[in-house]
Amino acid sequence: MYEYLTGLVTVVEPRYIVVEVNGIGYRLLVANPYRYHIDKRQKVTVYVYQAVRDDDISLFGFSDEDEKQLFMQLINVSGIGPKSALAILANPDHEGLINAIANNDVKYLTRFPGIGKKTASQICLDLKDKIERLAPSESNLLKPLLPENENVNDALQDALEALTALGYKEREVKRIKKELEKEGETSTEEYLRHALRLLN
Repeated sequence: MYEYLTGLVTVVEPRYIVVEVNGIGYRLLVANPYRYHIDKRQKVTVYVYQAVRDDDISLFGFSDEDEKQLFMQLINVSGIGPKSALAILANPDHEGLINAIANNDVKYLTRFPGIGKKTASQICLDLKDKIERLAPSESNLLKPLLPENENVNDALQDALEALTALGYKEREVKRIKKELEKEGETSTEEYLRHALRLLN
């Protein structure tokens, strides 16, 4: 199983790129080949997923670990294969995709090729509770837990984000936020300790 490849991009085609590593060229199916450029001097790192079928072995490439994780969650949805998942990821608005799943926005998802209402609903059903773990750096682009016009308590905000990183759902974190605010200003560690008591 491949995790990632680091080498030179030698071919860019509409559906794939070739990355040369120690004299071997790996053909990688990618969502948007044209974000890569042929450069004989600059190495790139591409994260890889290997798909094995009876009649085919394919390598799928991703610009970072977050994109790869999002892809892997998508292909676990009934009716979504690797090529369909790649087509969804071809839209660079991953923030919009994450928000659509989180908000059960079937209409947004049906804009992708080959995705009907039934499959879009299945994506929301299967991934809604996992969405914040799909892409940790992008999950912060969801509606902030603290409104922008509030004076942000950094320690509290760090504690809330830590809870999300631990796997607690956004609605659970929102539920205890007001209780934590009653403590006044304290350290992130204290907020987190109190939050875990409330959640457990």
